[in-house]
Amino acid sequence: MSDEQTLAIDPNDPVFGTDFIKEMDRQVRAMDSYGVYDGMSSAEILDPFVLTKERKREIPIVGDPDEEVVARVKAFYNAIAVMIEKECGHMAVPMIHLSHEGFGRALITVGKLVVLDRSLRDVHRFGFPSLSAMKTDSDKYLSVAVEIIGKYSEVAGL
Repeated sequence: MSDEQTLAIDPNDPVFGTDFIKEMDRQVRAMDSYGVYDGMSSAEILDPFVLTKERKREIPIVGDPDEEVVARVKAFYNAIAVMIEKECGHMAVPMIHLSHEGFGRALITVGKLVVLDRSLRDVHRFGFPSLSAMKTDSDKYLSVAVEIIGKYSEVAGL
């Protein structure tokens, strides 16, 4: 996507300076084993995560997720796991289980403790209204996870 006018996000948005969005960029680039993203900006790489009303309208109500969408889901939860690790100092492990129809579960564990448990459905329509909305959701998940780790730190340390 070299034409910036087709992007749904502003490349100069201050959200690009946040740790979470930087981590999202790293996660997506890490999954790129063929170097497709090498010359792309963060805005171009993260643009598919943004589903404007127009983009959402183009996606059928019922459908199976393709590999790119599944990779985006994994990148999102991997980035949250990394942020949890930075916050608490314990290794956080994301686990994604999806059926071919796009239903499943996302878990993040720290030690023997489940700190995030999300049901996933209609994964073929996975996305956020904006990068700020994505960051807000991740902040909520991170906050709850860190609170759980603080409350059950003994289990998190196992």
